Amino acid sequence: MAEINGGAVGVGQLQSLALTNYGHFTTMRVEHGRVRGLSLHVERLRRDCRALFGVDLDARRVREAVRRAAPATGSTTVRVTVFDPGLDLGHPAAADDPHVLVTSRPAGALPLPPLRVRSAAYVRDVPGVKSVGLFAGLHHRRRAQLDGFDDALFVDTGGHISEGVTWNIGFFDGSRVIWPEADCLAGVTMELLKAAHDHEVEPVRLADLPVMRAAFATNAAVGVRAVSAVDGVGFPGTHGIVDALRDAYSGIVGDLV
Repeated sequence: MAEINGGAVGVGQLQSLALTNYGHFTTMRVEHGRVRGLSLHVERLRRDCRALFGVDLDARRVREAVRRAAPATGSTTVRVTVFDPGLDLGHPAAADDPHVLVTSRPAGALPLPPLRVRSAAYVRDVPGVKSVGLFAGLHHRRRAQLDGFDDALFVDTGGHISEGVTWNIGFFDGSRVIWPEADCLAGVTMELLKAAHDHEVEPVRLADLPVMRAAFATNAAVGVRAVSAVDGVGFPGTHGIVDALRDAYSGIVGDLV
């Protein structure tokens, strides 16, 4: 399913998105007509729209579009992308007419197997905006997969961990859940888990990983997923804290779309 501003999608409308790659989005998992953290997804879209286009986004229109995209039963992954079809590469300051593109696909079965990830030195452009500019992240993911890993984990030049390509990461040191303090995109799933489970936020370096007892990845599509290795440091594929966080997340009642 795909629609733009409530109507059919034309090739010409998508041209600027394909050729300029300027815009933002959010992805949500709709289960039986409900979305965990729906208000956070909508607020992200409104915040990023103001940051990229300088105008407010109609939250009611977004919810109506998501409602049309998701069936009342079953699980569906819905992506809402906001961009201006009239954007001129030479005059991006004039882009102030954002359109709402909504696409959907069947959601995958959960839980997924643990991730093995490789660190990569990279800090995303404008980390607080969920930008459609995915080139660098996918490039690092591709390189990691070609070398036998599942994904990439971003670190800065000092070895401080920030986030994965399309997910946040957390750790357990034996007594505390720790979210890395870093410039990153604060995911909706991470924010929901922060509210649902005791935690600390502090810098985490690659050099700190040998003392950690578990690691996990989070995003709206997969919920909570164990991380079984970062570079050469291994973690258990199953752990009580990962199960506890997954249960806490599953227990959050989603908002009706």
